[in-house]
Amino acid sequence: MSTDFQRAREALGARLRELRTEAHLTHRELAAGLSWAHSKISKLETGKQTASIADLEAWAGATGAPAALPELKNSLRRLETHYRSWRRQLVGGHKAVQEAALSEEEQAQTIKVYETSVIPGIFQTPDYARHLFTHSARLRRSPRDVEDAVRARMRRQDALYQRGQKYRVIIWEAALYAMMGGPEVMAGQLDRLAGIIGLSSVTLGVLPFSTALDLTPKHGFWIHDERNVVVETLSAEMELKDSEDIALYLRLWDYYDQTAVYGPAAHRAIARARHSLGS
Repeated sequence: MSTDFQRAREALGARLRELRTEAHLTHRELAAGLSWAHSKISKLETGKQTASIADLEAWAGATGAPAALPELKNSLRRLETHYRSWRRQLVGGHKAVQEAALSEEEQAQTIKVYETSVIPGIFQTPDYARHLFTHSARLRRSPRDVEDAVRARMRRQDALYQRGQKYRVIIWEAALYAMMGGPEVMAGQLDRLAGIIGLSSVTLGVLPFSTALDLTPKHGFWIHDERNVVVETLSAEMELKDSEDIALYLRLWDYYDQTAVYGPAAHRAIARARHSLGS
């Protein structure tokens, strides 16, 4: 099954092929004009290789279609946003998604996280994660591999106790009060979260309700080593690799970082949420 990314790359290749044929150029003629290997023309047109901006500029010039360049650049920009629908990702259940996330995180040294409505998976208790997976599978009508998914998510947490990786996490205070799974589940989750503070691999901040904000809380996102940003929506997960997009999210994360509270103040915010549960 082709991925959303691959289909987008093939669509860009088809448009490049259109421009070449409209210019009445063969593969070899275009390759000679650009001083490229013949195989590169074929790979770009069939979606086996991703074009660069320079490639698109050269192609538009050589085919006499400079007016098509903005369209080609827009297509490449959309391509660089890897759009992965949950419908496709969850065809085999949630476990595979968790394993893919683990693979991504293992490659990163510093992971910056911002969440508005949920405790990040890297900090979740089994009961909290189980509640989320159960109801996600019901909503999306995906295979219910809940226990396998929970175990995979717990394996992701091993990184918290390994040297080298750093998690810099900011949570909007609302996530501490979102009653996921009921009071007992939330009590265990908040106790777990309080225990995270002090780990050498983690910097945990809370963005308080009481803080005056210049920017709205927005949506959650994960930044891996400033090389990509992962954003989740109800229907899809987007991986952003464009340098301007990454810079935008880094500026937003830095703003929240300056506004959040850390250390004892963060611990007190978690304790307030825990106290609101009663027992």
